[in-house]
Amino acid sequence: MLTQTDILQALRDCYDPVLPCNIVDLGLIHSIAITPDVEAPGATIPGVPQKHIIEISVTPTQTEEAAIAQLSAQISNRLAGLEAISRTTITLLDTPIWSPLNITPAGRKTLGLDGNPHLVQIR
Repeated sequence: MLTQTDILQALRDCYDPVLPCNIVDLGLIHSIAITPDVEAPGATIPGVPQKHIIEISVTPTQTEEAAIAQLSAQISNRLAGLEAISRTTITLLDTPIWSPLNITPAGRKTLGLDGNPHLVQIR
């Protein structure tokens, strides 16, 4: 059974177009919905693994069209590599606006911000 943890693990391979950190640790993933794809080829055949439709909401760090296109392509391509996924829909959110306060402790360490928990400026 495909889980949100599986999706998040896969998305750790996707990096922000500007910041040198993966999108999970940057806190860009807002929500993930996993729905069985009843129309996938073989869905009604016993023994054929279930395919899923993924709906993911992301808050990008950049508003530039090229950066957003790169981010979306990375997510789509990475999730297309998972056998259990038949289709992915990505929604880019304008609000809430991404903030460095969304970065996880692992992301802060990757970016060199772990020495000061109150530091929000990105170098």
